[in-house]
Amino acid sequence: MSPPQLIGFPVVIDLDVAWAEMDSFAHVNNVVYFRYFENARVAYLTRVGWFDLMRDASVGPILKSADAVFRKPVKYPDRLTVGARIINIESDRVTFEHRVISEAWNDVAAEGEGVVVCYDYRANRKTPLPEQLLAAIQALEQLTK
Repeated sequence: MSPPQLIGFPVVIDLDVAWAEMDSFAHVNNVVYFRYFENARVAYLTRVGWFDLMRDASVGPILKSADAVFRKPVKYPDRLTVGARIINIESDRVTFEHRVISEAWNDVAAEGEGVVVCYDYRANRKTPLPEQLLAAIQALEQLTK
């Protein structure tokens, strides 16, 4: 069962904090949170079939930008629940919202956003989001509304 802070997130994954993710200040290094976001985002992209589209048509995701707000320090040992959802859709890109919940804190440890552009890897340029992908995203997001 997902934590209440992740209601409305259609994709939720669980991760254990690894000892090696901590820095010399004895908490998870800030760059690691972007990996947590990425893991949830990849689970989302897999679920909507974007990697199948990339394999079949060379049209895939490419990360344009990412940001994070760190709310609480996380350290080993801890179990995290990470949510991903799309909060904005444009003709050639989507904006993801990510949220990391710490079991130890029982609260939000970090939040962030990532803009993913639809990219034609054969032509080496951005391209509009395919209709089948838009339909899959809308169907997945409707599950949580």
